[in-house]
Amino acid sequence: MRSLEHQGVKTLFGYPGGSIMPVFDALYDHRKTLNHILVRHEQGAAHAAQGFARVSGEVGVCLVTSGPGATNTITGIADAMIDSTPIVVIAGQVATGFLGTDAFQEVDLVGITQPIAKWSYQIRRAEDVPWAVARAFYIAKSGRPGPVVLDFAKNAQVEKAEYVPMKVDYIRSYVPVPEMDVEAVRQAAELINAAERPLVLVGQGVELGNAQQELKRFLEKADMPAGRTLLGLSALPTDHPLNKGMLGMHGNLGPNINTNKCDVLIAVGMRFDDRVTGNLATYAKQAKIIHFDIDPAEINKNVKVDVAVLGDCKETLAAVTELLQPVKHTEWLESFRPYEEVEAEKVINLELHPGTKELSMGEVVRAVSEASRNEAILVTDVGQNQMMSARYFKYTKERSIVTSGGLGTMGFGLPAAIGATFGRPDRTVCVFMGDGGLQMNLQEFGTIMEQKAPVKMILLNNNYLGNVRQWQAMFFGHRYSFTPMLNPDYMKIASAYEIPSRRVFAREELQQAIEEMLATDGPFLLEACVMEEGNVMPMTPPGGSVNQMLLEC
Repeated sequence: MRSLEHQGVKTLFGYPGGSIMPVFDALYDHRKTLNHILVRHEQGAAHAAQGFARVSGEVGVCLVTSGPGATNTITGIADAMIDSTPIVVIAGQVATGFLGTDAFQEVDLVGITQPIAKWSYQIRRAEDVPWAVARAFYIAKSGRPGPVVLDFAKNAQVEKAEYVPMKVDYIRSYVPVPEMDVEAVRQAAELINAAERPLVLVGQGVELGNAQQELKRFLEKADMPAGRTLLGLSALPTDHPLNKGMLGMHGNLGPNINTNKCDVLIAVGMRFDDRVTGNLATYAKQAKIIHFDIDPAEINKNVKVDVAVLGDCKETLAAVTELLQPVKHTEWLESFRPYEEVEAEKVINLELHPGTKELSMGEVVRAVSEASRNEAILVTDVGQNQMMSARYFKYTKERSIVTSGGLGTMGFGLPAAIGATFGRPDRTVCVFMGDGGLQMNLQEFGTIMEQKAPVKMILLNNNYLGNVRQWQAMFFGHRYSFTPMLNPDYMKIASAYEIPSRRVFAREELQQAIEEMLATDGPFLLEACVMEEGNVMPMTPPGGSVNQMLLEC
């Protein structure tokens, strides 16, 4: 507990059990300085730690027992790894004398988590605790962030040792931030200065590196349009004149199509995920490519680049900006307008003003965003609710989107939103969920009830596993194999957990219901019963090129 306090920890999420009981007993004496949030499932603890980390910029911490307690965090650890989220998972373990004997609730947690964590370590002696904790936090937060696992043998929990505070800021052979290459900076600036049609791809690395202002100066000096990845959406305000929308399978037409028309493509803190690139064989073949990243492993992993600018993007963006010539790309920027007009006519206007009796997902999302003055933190689950909320929510503040990007974890939204309310208690947290994802971690209503966590929950209920149903409609001949959902009465469930709630079917009820939700002190569940077979468009078909987006199902 003293080691955690030394690292600045004030909040942790957990669930007690036999092999971690001595730690929880110690926690009892540290309740004034360490706020422990009792979740209802260990997966919820991991996702809550992620939500906390994503909005606060600090390391999220969860504390669980051995065996099933530890393995229940695996999804959260894998999710944090692929989305570069700094969390530390502390799990109980049997005593060292029982290791390898198949003792009760023994599992090789280090072996399981090594492929999906930045570092996994088993603490076997009490005297190693301060060192292991200090090292864990340094690794989790430094460089490209990620999850760290500490497997805490029970004998080490009860042994006596003198506490010596430790600080770790160097590990031999671990280089969290590569040294900036001045020649690469010069080459990048040279390519950008010569470009007639530059396009910047903005990833979450900008948020992780706190380089939002550096990004704006970079874009504005060279008058370059930008597309944002799903996790990078709030790195640039929605209404910034150089923001041209979201990249990817369900992104906006302009940045996707112009990816294959630009002459210089500049990726900043993004990893060329397959949902962004589509078919790599046809991806930006006409362009010179510059890649800003902190992780050398990402360079040339998916897309071969012409210039790699390694380092902290807060520093590297500023260095390149210094060498840029102020220019205007008026004609290139205007080339986005026809795509924006087509998308508005054929997709956006139909989604926001559907002309049907039933509500659409997009209009619910936009109404919530505007009612919160576009200042809320958006948390999403995974599926159609995720894509619709990402597309139609508006972002005016930094670190305003929390979503499961790389792993696509259904059940992520609810516990991540709980964590977000503790990471930024000064901001409104709105989580959008589908009826499928909500039921995967529905038990965390108990955590919300106990903590009175002010989570504003918006359930977009279409009685389907909507994303899979859309693919079945488009690519499997409308054969809806096990995607229709028979749902419970969510109002009764919310009532059982003492959570105020309201269900809306009609458009004329929506605004008042949203205002009631936002005005309620504490949690609220708003169930919006939306059209059952709504689709997220545009869409790049699986295996298709980024410039081959479909506008209708």
